[in-house]
Amino acid sequence: MSTRAGLSPLAWLDDVEQQRRAAGLRRVLRSRPPIGTHLDLASNDYLGLSQHPHVIDRGVAALRTWGAGSTGSRLVTGNTELHESFEAKLADFVGAEAALVFSSGYTANLGAVVALSGIGSLLVSDALTHASLVDACRLSKARVVVTPHRDVDAVEAALRARTEERAVVVTDSVFSADGVLAPLHALHAVCRRHGALLIVDEAHGLGVRGGGGRGLVHEVGLAGAPDVVFTTTLSKALGSQGGVVLGPAAVRAHLIDAARPFIFDTGLAPAAVGAALAALEVLIDEPWRPGAVLQHAARLAKTCGVAEVPESAVVSVVLGEPEVALEAATACLDRGVRVGCFRPPTVPAGTSRLRLTARASLSSEDLDAAGRVLTEVLDAARRR
Repeated sequence: MSTRAGLSPLAWLDDVEQQRRAAGLRRVLRSRPPIGTHLDLASNDYLGLSQHPHVIDRGVAALRTWGAGSTGSRLVTGNTELHESFEAKLADFVGAEAALVFSSGYTANLGAVVALSGIGSLLVSDALTHASLVDACRLSKARVVVTPHRDVDAVEAALRARTEERAVVVTDSVFSADGVLAPLHALHAVCRRHGALLIVDEAHGLGVRGGGGRGLVHEVGLAGAPDVVFTTTLSKALGSQGGVVLGPAAVRAHLIDAARPFIFDTGLAPAAVGAALAALEVLIDEPWRPGAVLQHAARLAKTCGVAEVPESAVVSVVLGEPEVALEAATACLDRGVRVGCFRPPTVPAGTSRLRLTARASLSSEDLDAAGRVLTEVLDAARRR
């Protein structure tokens, strides 16, 4: 009889948990109240629209009109006029020919990358792309080359050496952990020289970069390019939930036929679509919001002693070891300020950090209060 007969098949989880605790990498879910009692510098609600009255009212109206759920995939019963109206308005806003809504930003990235690559193609991915892009590369069955962060020469070398007929380069536009921008213009030039498609994740660019918040792809003049596809999420600047793939109309048509996360997943709930559409309307009507995000991020960076002026809503305060970052985040929360805490594997070992996010809706008084707490907590953390 096997010596394993009396063991639970999940016994190994106890050892893994102990290892995580010892490394300071155990994660815990913490509930937040419906009305925030803390000053929030952790959420991705960059434009402050998740609680905007117009956004909430339109989400409720969609709920009452279309019901609580989509009731099926978009190819069966999950497609509504609301979905298509939002797709058209967002595509027009960012300068894309067409758009296709998915149930999340994660599934949008999976659908786009896998359906536009596949066996016999090459995928070139930045080393610090979002986990959804990493997983998409793994699922694609393409040959994958991971290049150093923001290294355009390495991307060109990978494309030049390829033997595959088709190639796709994937990158974030704004990298989520540190908020820096991808060299999109240079990457596109390399892609065009080598006949490659460029796929850009605009999750942290939409609503913050570009004229009126149209995103970094639009800012660098690539919106509408026939060899550029970009994705985004509705859960950050637009304060709702869901994901979108934007690009040529031929790409939209192909994804409807070939993207498994679109074909086999229930369509995005109407309330989320209605809220996202309302948030987009607010952004169009109030183009001051993206600039306010960057101004507030610059002020937070200065308070925290971060030398670089932020290029996005993200302010990254590197503290080193996981325990130091976690203690600092806890100390901020105890003093009424909620901040993000990024540890491995989200960031490389030795670079655990506080991740602060600016919002357009922060007041000067909010930033003053946050500054007092952050100064005190970071002074203590850096003395460790």
